[in-house]
Amino acid sequence: MMLPKDILKRYWGHSSFRNLQEEIINAVISKNDVFALLPTGAGKSLCYQIPALAKEGVCLVISPLISLMKDQIEQLEKKGIKALTIESKSSVDEIVTLFDNLKFGNYKFLYLSPERLNSEFILNKLKQIQVNLIAVDEAHCISEWGHDFRPSYRLIHKVREIHPDVNIIALTATATKKVTKDIIENLNLKKSAVFKKSFFRENLAYQVIQIENKIGKLEKIFKKNPYPTIIYVGSRRKTEDISNLINSKGYSSTFYHGGMNSKSKSKAFNSWMKEEKLIMVATNAFGMGIDKPNVKIVIHLDLPASIENYVQEAGRAGRSGEKSFSVILQNENDINAFKKNKLEGYPTLKEIKIVHQKLYQYFQIAKGELRENSLDFNFLKFCETYNFSHKKTANIFRILVNNSIIEINSKYSKKSTIIFKIPGNHLARQHYNSKLTKKLIDLILRSHGGVFQKEIRINEFNIAKSLQINSLTVRNELHALDQLDIIDYKEANSNEELTFLIPREDDRTINRLSTPIEKFLNQQIRKSEDLIYFIKNNTICRSIQLSNYFGEKKALKCGICDVCISEKTNNTSGLEKDILELFNHKKEISQKEIIFSLDRDEKAILIHLRYLLSKDKIGLTKNNKFFIL
Repeated sequence: MMLPKDILKRYWGHSSFRNLQEEIINAVISKNDVFALLPTGAGKSLCYQIPALAKEGVCLVISPLISLMKDQIEQLEKKGIKALTIESKSSVDEIVTLFDNLKFGNYKFLYLSPERLNSEFILNKLKQIQVNLIAVDEAHCISEWGHDFRPSYRLIHKVREIHPDVNIIALTATATKKVTKDIIENLNLKKSAVFKKSFFRENLAYQVIQIENKIGKLEKIFKKNPYPTIIYVGSRRKTEDISNLINSKGYSSTFYHGGMNSKSKSKAFNSWMKEEKLIMVATNAFGMGIDKPNVKIVIHLDLPASIENYVQEAGRAGRSGEKSFSVILQNENDINAFKKNKLEGYPTLKEIKIVHQKLYQYFQIAKGELRENSLDFNFLKFCETYNFSHKKTANIFRILVNNSIIEINSKYSKKSTIIFKIPGNHLARQHYNSKLTKKLIDLILRSHGGVFQKEIRINEFNIAKSLQINSLTVRNELHALDQLDIIDYKEANSNEELTFLIPREDDRTINRLSTPIEKFLNQQIRKSEDLIYFIKNNTICRSIQLSNYFGEKKALKCGICDVCISEKTNNTSGLEKDILELFNHKKEISQKEIIFSLDRDEKAILIHLRYLLSKDKIGLTKNNKFFIL
C-alpha cells in the first residue's frame, strides 16, 4: 500500500498536508468512522480521496450536486485517476455497463446523488462491487437542524446495510454542535473520530458596511481591487440585472443562477475561472465545490440566507492565504426586507394543516385513501386556486417533504419539440400575423436541421435570446403556428410529479408530527434572528461572533474586521488626521514613505491605512501608492 504522502506527491504534487488533513487520512486508513468539520477551502476532498487511492476497491461518494460531482470527476481524471457518476438519463443497459467498468476497469470513485439510493436496482448493483470507503460530502444535509436539509440523505444507511464492514467519512464546512451530533447519530458512525478545524481565518477580513448607494460602493471597490470577485444577490433576475449594470460602467462581469441551462452555466463559469470576466454575479447556487485560490473579494449585495450560508460563501475568498475581504453591503431596508421574506414566510401549525388538507382536496382524494401513482402537479396553479402565498406555501411543502408526507420530483429535464407539418416550399406562401412570426420560422430553419422529417428538440429561452424577446412570446408564437397546422409543437412540461406517501388523515397526520415541525420552524426563525444580530452587532469582533456561533468559545480578535479596525482607530487619536495631512504636500505616497514621515507605531499606521481604504477616504494605485479620494 502506498503511503499517503507518496500519493499526495504523485497525484497532487505537494510534499506536505494542510492542518488536520494527515490526521484525518490516517484515521480513515485505520478503518475508523470519521466526522470532519473543515471550513471552506481547507481541502476536504483529499481526506477521502487519498485513503481511497491507498486501498483496493472503489470509494462511494455521496454528493448533493451534479455540477459538484462532475467537477470532482474532471479534476481526478486530469490526474489520471478514473472516476464515474450515473448520469440522470442513463438507461438500465448503460448503468449495467457502468458497474461492469467499476468492477473490471480499475475505477477508484463512484459519485452518486443520495436520491439514487432509492433505486433497488442500483442498491443491488452496489452489492456487486468492492467498496473500500463511503464518503458523505456536505454531510450537514442529513440534519433537519442544518441549513440545507436533504431528506434523501437519510437513505445512506442502506449503503451501510449492504457493506456493514466499510467505514464512513462524513465531511462538512458548516455545522453547529447540534448538527454535528445529528450527523453522527443519523449516519450511525461507530466509535467515530471527530476532527474540527477552527473557523478562524486570519487572512479574511469580514466587513459589514451600512450604505444606501450600493452600486457606487461597488465601483469604488472595483477601482481599488481589480481581482477575481464574487457578488452574491438574492434572486435570479437580479444576477443578470446587476451584471449588466456593472458591464455598462466599464467592468467585466458575468452571471450565474440555478435556472440557467447547463451550457450557459458552463460558459459563465469558464469565463470567470479563466478571468476573461473578473466578476461573477450569482445566487447561492454558485460556489459549492469551486476552488479558485485567487478570489480576493466576496461581496453580499443582499443579505445571506443564514450564518451557515454566509460562512460558506465568504470562505470562497482568500484560499491562497493572501489578505482577502468578505463585504456585506446593507442598510435598514435590507433588514426589513429580510424580516418580511424570512420571518413572515414561516407558517404556523394551523397554516400547515390547511395547505395539507387542501392538497388532498385538490386531487379529490378521500379520507383514508392513498394514491400510489405519481400525479401531475402545478405549484403555481395550486396556490392560485386557494389564494395561498407562494413563499409560505413553498415552505410548507418543504416541511411535508422533509417529514415524508409527500414526495416531489421536477420534470424540468424534458425538452420542447417541433416538427413542420407542411413542405418547406409552402412556407413562403403562408400569410403570417406579424414580422416576428417570419423571423421566428427563419431562425428555427437556420439553426435546426431536419425539422421537416422528425421531431426536433428546441430551447425557447435560447430562441428568445437570439430574437431579443422573452421566452413567453416565443411559446405563444409557436402555439399559434401549431393552431394553424404549420407545425406540431409540444411544449416541455414544466409541472412536477407529486406522490403521496401516506393515506389522507388530515389534522391527525400533522398532529403526530407537531413537535418536530415546531422545533424545525423555531430553528429556522432562530437562524434568521442570529443573522440579523450578527449584521447589527458592531461591538464584537466578527471572527469571534462567527466562532462562537459554531461552538468555539476561546476565539481571539482577528484585528482586521470592520469592528476591530474601528476599535483600533478610535484608540489612536489624531493618526488619521496626520496621515491625511501628508497628501497636502504630495499627491501619491507609498506605505514606506508614510511610515518614514510619521513618528508613530508602524502597526497603528497600517491599521489606519486599511481603515481609510475601507471608508473610501484614500485609494491605492496599481503601483501600490496611496492617494486621496
